[in-house]
Amino acid sequence: MFRRSPSPPTPYVLALDVGTSSVRALLCDATGQAIPGQTAQQTYAPQTSTDGASTFDPAMLLTATTTVIDALLHGAGKLTHEIRAVALDTFWHSLVALDAQDAPLTPVITWADTRPRQAAHALRAELDAAALHQRTGAPLHASYWPAKLRWLADAQPTVVAHAAQFVSVGEYLHRQFLGRSVCALCMAAGTGLLATQARAWDGELVALLGLRPTQLPPLGDLGDALTGLAPDYARRWPALAAVPWFPALGDGATANVGSDCTTPARLALTVGTSSAMRVVAPMDASPLPVGLWRYLLDRDRAVLGGALSEGGNLLAWLTRTCGLDDLNAAEARAAQLPPAAQGIDVLPFIAGERSLGWHDDARLVISGITGNTTPIDLLRALLEALAYRLGALHTALGQALPATASAQIIASGGTLLRSALLQHIVADVLGDPLTLTSVDEASARGAALLALQALGALPPGGVAPAPITRTVAPDPAHAPAYRQAAARQQALYAAVLGNPRG
Repeated sequence: MFRRSPSPPTPYVLALDVGTSSVRALLCDATGQAIPGQTAQQTYAPQTSTDGASTFDPAMLLTATTTVIDALLHGAGKLTHEIRAVALDTFWHSLVALDAQDAPLTPVITWADTRPRQAAHALRAELDAAALHQRTGAPLHASYWPAKLRWLADAQPTVVAHAAQFVSVGEYLHRQFLGRSVCALCMAAGTGLLATQARAWDGELVALLGLRPTQLPPLGDLGDALTGLAPDYARRWPALAAVPWFPALGDGATANVGSDCTTPARLALTVGTSSAMRVVAPMDASPLPVGLWRYLLDRDRAVLGGALSEGGNLLAWLTRTCGLDDLNAAEARAAQLPPAAQGIDVLPFIAGERSLGWHDDARLVISGITGNTTPIDLLRALLEALAYRLGALHTALGQALPATASAQIIASGGTLLRSALLQHIVADVLGDPLTLTSVDEASARGAALLALQALGALPPGGVAPAPITRTVAPDPAHAPAYRQAAARQQALYAAVLGNPRG
């Protein structure tokens, strides 16, 4: 069993995690473990609208990131002298247009922005969507760059024409801090614009979208770090002025690394604001099943999986709408209800559907409400509906990669770890135990581990395993009720949405 030494081993890595609800800074030691007390965080929320917008002000994200770095360096004191690198992970699929001076021309458009849904529909009519899915690893959907760029070209043609480059939020931050950036293959693969086998921007898509090749950022891999802060930041952060800043990576990929899910024998399940299941496997040319995506962790390793646009956002909507001031107390009451016995069927697509059907125009649908339905009934039904979608995703992954069908499920994410009821429902629906990890910052830990590996600073066996808290076993007695309810959800899906678009 790993035991932390009184003095955390050096060198240290400053790990930044830019998520959709907050930015965090952690100081990690040479084993990738966060040093207790050496963290900083600033919360925020995306700007949303009824037309489907989900964006961030780039200046706000820059200020928030700068603030947490300030706070961490101030609190770390003399420990800053041992920092040898900065690692960064961010939410995948973001897009921002920059001018020639790296000033933003657009907000940061997130994966949850569904305004490009009509553009995605138009592209599906113009392209061989199935062939493109195999080539890029991503379906044509509003969350990816092709639809975003087509929508921007229609809505703001002058901006697109004059944009010097399109980047994701991580590269934008590096442009401000360092004056330049590298787009890691890991991040590029999440855009839907990268030909993953060729490890290059997809020429057919680039031409169809009317982009100049120079409008896409230069590509690199995990180890392609940049050194040398811009003068103002070098004066502000002298401890970071000459250390390597590693390319920004997708938070889903680094979460697998941070939770020790780097082989097909271990499947990462994350339920935070949204949800995902991912497995890391060698990159090959095998056919990609409909409904799933395949990104890159690095040049040689793929991340196969699926993502749901729902998770904690469902609970946030319910608490606002029904005035559930004490969610813990509400869940305790919902736990007393029998499984799938409320007669309520839910399509939980509060931010559109991603895996498995990819209906970007889908919306939350609730069927079966009566005059006796209570907010507690709805709470249980929403949690069960989320679990049914995860169950469908789990089945698809097992079919795509047979080793995954028997893989150990490593579960993390704030929404899941906070809710014992959701843990038991998901375990019952999947029919497999959930192994819960207490790594609060799996994405940041993964980014730090990858940076340490690139530095050559990790000795053999030097990485402490991700801590495991407990295992939640399924209750076989609940399986029949959940199978029937999942089938009802699928029938409602077919009636409302028809066939999948993946």
